[in-house]
Amino acid sequence: QVQLIESGGGLVQAGGSLRLSCAASARIFFSNNMAWFRQAPGKEREFVAVISRSGGSTYYVDSVKGRFTISRDNAKNTVYLQMNSLKPEDTAGYYCAAAGRFQMTAPSMVDYWGQGTQVTVSS
Repeated sequence: QVQLIESGGGLVQAGGSLRLSCAASARIFFSNNMAWFRQAPGKEREFVAVISRSGGSTYYVDSVKGRFTISRDNAKNTVYLQMNSLKPEDTAGYYCAAAGRFQMTAPSMVDYWGQGTQVTVSS
C-alpha cells in the first residue's frame, strides 16, 4: 500500500549533515520525476528539490542551493537528498514526492507522497 518510504531524518547540530532516502516502487520510480518537499509546524509545505527521470536535470529552491544535493539510484529505486551545512531553519518534516511533470514546485503538482521523516537542526 505504501509506495514512497522516507528514512534518514534525525537531530543534528547546525553546520552538520544528513542524507535522506526515499525508497519507491519500480512503477512509480521509473515513470516519474522525484522531488523533496518540507513542512515546518504551522507553515505551508514547500518545495525543496526535484530530479528528472533520467537524473540529468535537477532544480532547487534558492534557500538550499549549494547545500543540498538530490540524486537517484536506479538500481535501488531510491532517491536521496544529501543535506550539508544545515541551519536551524531547515528544521521540518521532509516528504518524498513523485509526479509526471518535472516542474513540480508546488504541492498541487504532486501525484504521490511519502509519509515524511523529521529533520531537526539545533543551534
